[in-house]
Amino acid sequence: MHSVKNAKATSSVGIRMIDATGIGLSSLCVIHCLALPVLASMLPVLSSWAEAEWVHKLFVLLAIPISGSAAFIRGVHYRNLAFVFFVTLGLALLTASAFLESLHDIERPLTVAGAMIVAIAHLWRWRRHYKSPKSEN
Repeated sequence: MHSVKNAKATSSVGIRMIDATGIGLSSLCVIHCLALPVLASMLPVLSSWAEAEWVHKLFVLLAIPISGSAAFIRGVHYRNLAFVFFVTLGLALLTASAFLESLHDIERPLTVAGAMIVAIAHLWRWRRHYKSPKSEN
């Protein structure tokens, strides 16, 4: 029985770490989209990073396995359907804005919306786990 408690505590810590990583990565994405262009206008050296497509694509390619594993780590249960929905929606917006050239004109708002949705979903679940460590999801 003691080992079952330890296993649940360890997996809960792992989920919190995944959520914290998702929050951090989403925050970096928002900073890249909103703050870097402002900094680039003040420091021309940063201008190449402000519009670099590879940075956006890299963030998305990191976000998919991190948030995807967080969403499906224990399968989909009724308790985390909202989390799975919002993470999937946010990742879909991020992926579309990074890889669909036809959305170039609305890339920034889509990226910010997607990153914020993913970050809020992770934050919501992280806070839920923090307040209730016995929670299954």
